[in-house]
This record gives sequence, C-alpha cells and structure tokens, in this order.
Amino acid sequence: MRSHTLNRVGRLLPLLVATVAWAPGALHGADPKASPTLVSVKRIWDKAPHCAFTDLLRWKKKWLCCFREATGHGGDNGTVRVITSPDGGNWNSLAVLKQPGIDLRDPKLSIHPDGRLMLLMGGIVNLNGKYHTRSPRVAFSHDGHTWSPPATVLAEDHWLWRVTWHKRTGWAVSKLNEGRKPRRGFLYKTRDGIKYEYVTEMETEGISETTLRFLPDDTMVALIRPRWIGLSKPPYRKWSYTNIGQPIGGPNFLITPQGTMWAAGRKYGQAAKTSLATMTGTTFQHVLELPSGGDTSYPGMVLHDGLLWMSYYSSHEGGKTSIFLAKIKL
Repeated sequence: MRSHTLNRVGRLLPLLVATVAWAPGALHGADPKASPTLVSVKRIWDKAPHCAFTDLLRWKKKWLCCFREATGHGGDNGTVRVITSPDGGNWNSLAVLKQPGIDLRDPKLSIHPDGRLMLLMGGIVNLNGKYHTRSPRVAFSHDGHTWSPPATVLAEDHWLWRVTWHKRTGWAVSKLNEGRKPRRGFLYKTRDGIKYEYVTEMETEGISETTLRFLPDDTMVALIRPRWIGLSKPPYRKWSYTNIGQPIGGPNFLITPQGTMWAAGRKYGQAAKTSLATMTGTTFQHVLELPSGGDTSYPGMVLHDGLLWMSYYSSHEGGKTSIFLAKIKL
C-alpha cells in the first residue's frame, strides 16, 4: 500500500503523507486474528423485479431499511421504498417515494439533529434509457411514513452520496462527472440538510461514493470508492490519502465504541461478493464474505445488542436482485 497527499497545482501531484494524530484505539492496525462470525442471514424483501442500494437505521426502538425498486440496475425510473420491523424478523412497507420522470436511487437514512428522519437520494434523468443528468434530493419525516416531497439540493451533476451528522453538522462528499470522465469530489457541510456549504476539494484519483465517520478527537475518516482511505483534522481542508490496493464498491463503515473500524462493500475478484473488512486509517483487509453474488453490495451497517446488523442486496438466489439482512458477531 502507498500513502500520499494530493494537492491541485494544475493537475494532481503525489506528495508525502502528513502525520495524522489518531484517537486511542484507531492507531492500531487491523487485527490479523479478526474472525467475525455470520450468525444469520435472511432475505427481507423481493417484491420488485430489482431491489437494490440499501441503508439501515435503528430509530425509536424499530428498524428502518430503505432501498431502490425498479426493473433493473439502471436506465429506468426507480422509486425508493422504506420498510420497517420491530425486531428484524417480519418487515412491512412504511413508505414509497417517487418523482415523475426521475430515477431515485442510492437512498441513505440519517437522523437530523432536530429529531426528524432525513432521506438523501440521487435523482437521475434518463433519456431513451440512457443517463442524461442528475442532482441530489432530500426528504424529511417525523414518523417514517409521511415524507416531504423530495427537494433538489446543490447544482445539476452533483451526487451527494451519504450525510454523516457530527455535533449538529452534516458532512458529505459530492462527486461530479460520470463514467470514464475525470471525476472531482467536493466536501460539503450543512446545518439543515438543505443548504450545503463548500469546504474543500477531495483531490484523489477517481473519487466516487464516499462514507465519512468521525473519531473521538474529531478526526474525519473517509472510505472512498474506488480504493482510498482519507484522513483530515478540523477544519477538514487538508487531507492525506492511502491507496488500499484493491477496489471497493458501495463503501460503508462504522467505528465501534472501542475504536475498531469495520467496513463493508463490494469485493471484486472472479465473482463479486458483499464482504466485511477490518480497516484503520491506512489499512483495509477483507475478513468475511457474505452469501452474495452477481449484482450485489451497498450495505447498511448498525451495531445493536452486541451484533453487527447489515442490510445489503444481492442476486445470488435464483438471479433475482433482493434485499438481505445479516447478523454478524464481531
């Protein structure tokens, strides 16, 4: 693995990594003896031809899981469904969000500092089944059932992928450009989830889907598709990056109370798998493949009752892309 800091001087230039002070627990490397155990896995939703791109939230003593429903992975207009369960066993539909002529996708749930639920989505305009343009959408709810109409935020071509709230401020990375075009990523912050203030450019190669988390000393950690871990101290304008040496799709991670980082996403190889990994600020190691295959990944992750609960989607059972819930003993 190689670490570098990228600064923009007409183009991206690799530099030496600056030393970053880490919180206790996060300084240590990934445990080479880490052996998480899959306790159970269950298909929880398959009522549309293609159900994908999940997130998971524990809220008011119940579970919420959101995902996109459509006829395929892309090119058609998807809707966002929110389902709920008291115990993770039986699930019922709670809400469906849709916009005429818009492909709503990649939904992410969070709890706004004022207590409301916030749902962040991407909104794509397809013309004749091909991508044309996009912009992020947000919706809010007091009960998970009734949602405000999806409101457009930022400018056209932005793609805010996940908002992480820290000390009443939401932080998110937006990527610009699509496909094989050169991509740029920008860090934003928000107080209300609607208005976003530019912080800095995240200058690392091919930046795409990004999840942000915070250490107890306010260090911001970023897990970035296709293959980066980023670190920054307040005010988060200077970043160091580590190439983890392998691609990851749909990245998500969390930090335990003990300071251990667990990540999940699409593992590439002879066959795509949804996989759990240990990580630090400079290391990333897959340790458990979940039952999965084909079109798969985009996990939601929650620690609850001594287990990691993880939603994800996969098409390994009969070829139909469905939503699964796994429980894992770390």
